[in-house]
Amino acid sequence: MTSKTPISVWFFTGVLVAFYGLVILGYGLFALGAPPSGRPLSELHPDIWWGCVMLAIGATYTIKFYPGAKK
Repeated sequence: MTSKTPISVWFFTGVLVAFYGLVILGYGLFALGAPPSGRPLSELHPDIWWGCVMLAIGATYTIKFYPGAKK
């Protein structure tokens, strides 16, 4: 018999957060060429910053909780 270890929910959370971060970062880079909107502080490009943060956090969780990785 082989023992199967369950896949952690944190792995899937990391993949999902990394995917959302990639989508938000992509939109932020796409909107970089558009004229600034009337939103306050839009010149700081929060979508690019949050996309990078979410991508980094998601990648960290994905790597740390990768199925079969030694802990």
